[in-house]
Formats: sequence, C-alpha cells, structure tokens
Amino acid sequence: MKAEKKTGQNSINGKPKGSLGAMLLRLLSVFVVLHILWGLIAALLKRDMLPSPLVVYRALFKLDGGEMLLNIGTSMGRVLAGIALALIIGLLLGLLMGRSPRWNKLLDPVVYLTYPIPKIALLPVAMLFLGLGEASKIVMIALILVFQVIISVRDGVKAIPANTYDVLTSLGAGRMAKFTQITLPGALSSILSTIRISLGTAFSVLFFTEIYGTEHGMGYFIMDAWLRLDYPGMYAGILLFSGVGFLLFVLVDLFEHRFMKWRA
Repeated sequence: MKAEKKTGQNSINGKPKGSLGAMLLRLLSVFVVLHILWGLIAALLKRDMLPSPLVVYRALFKLDGGEMLLNIGTSMGRVLAGIALALIIGLLLGLLMGRSPRWNKLLDPVVYLTYPIPKIALLPVAMLFLGLGEASKIVMIALILVFQVIISVRDGVKAIPANTYDVLTSLGAGRMAKFTQITLPGALSSILSTIRISLGTAFSVLFFTEIYGTEHGMGYFIMDAWLRLDYPGMYAGILLFSGVGFLLFVLVDLFEHRFMKWRA
C-alpha cells in the first residue's frame, strides 16, 4: 500500500512528475552539444560560409522584429492551411476506407498507385495550374500529408477490434456515440503519429515553394540572405525556421497530452 501511495504521489495522469524536467534536460543537453560541435567545425574551417554560433546569434538579434514576424506568420499560415486541408480530406477518406470494405477495395488501388509519386516533382505542375500564389504552396503541403493521413487513419480504424463496438451496441449507443467514443480516438492517434513524421517533409516542401512567387516567408528570407552572401543572416533564418517546426512538434505533443491521456 505504501509503495502504491508513493507511486501515486510521484505521478500525474500516469506520468512521473520528473518526466517533463528530464525531457527538457535532454533537449538542453542535445542543444548544447550541437552548438559545441557547430563552434568547433566553424573554428576549424575558418570560412565565411560557416560562421560561429556567436556570430549567427548576433545577426539573429539584429533582425527586424516586424519583418521576421511577418515571415514566420506567413510560413505558419501556409503550413497550417496545408495540414488542415490534408486532415479534412485524409480523415474523411481514411474513415470511409476503414469502416467500409467496399470503399476500401475501390479506393485502395488509387491510393497505392498515386502514393509513391514524388510529390515535390509535382511542384511545377501545381504552379502551372494554380499559379505562383498561396494556392499552389498550400496544395503542395497538403499533397505531402494527405496520403499518409489516409493510410494511417484507415489502418488505425481497421485495427479497432469489432467487439469494442459490440460493447457500446449492447449499451444502446448509436452511430454518433460509437464514432466519438471509439472511431475518432483511434483515428486521432494515427493522425498525430502521421503529423509528427510528416512535419519535417512539409517544412522542406514549404521551403521550396517559398522560393518562387512570394516576398514573404522563411524560405524566401533564407534564400534572399544566401543570394546576398549574408551567411550569418541565412543561418539565423535557418534557426528561426527550425524553431517554428519545433514549436509545431511540441503543439502536437500538447494536443495529445490534453485530449488523449489514455495513451500515457
């Protein structure tokens, strides 16, 4: 009993109290080690193309705050819009394929034939049909994510044991209750795992799409600094771009912790 009480006191929602602190400590340790390696390589090379961390952070703090907020906000808007579009389409098709064997047989060949196509190769096609504006950028990000969402949601829904639904049926639950209590949590679990894997790819595509037809966005800022041979500014932009991706990754973890504590 004492052991159980002690365990309960040292945990919150099934997770140890020290887990957050330990994770932050690990992140800080990796951050420091990477910067030490960066500094050592920069000192060995002694070339302008790889400035030291101190030089880059000086350039970072000299950047115009308003301009950088505009660039970050523009990139975030494009990423979030692309993710939202992919989730809407992927969730609908994934649920349909997961719950209906007939639709799965119909759509499964389509997904598997189109999924292996390298989506970045479709960037010129998207720009031809949608122009150089926001639509082509958002659609390209959605294309990167949507197939992975479809497959993950479909497999997640199909993996739910049939007797799980039988329990709610015996309790008199309707279709909506089954969807909200069983199907949707199973789908969300797969979606979050997919988003984690796909965020890096989505930001890579965003970088390429922001090179053309725009004057705002982190991809544009980084390439503009590179063309001007402003290497400290370029690396400062890369740091900010990476920070935006890291924040989105953390938001996914926070969403999971808030709405799916059963995965703890």
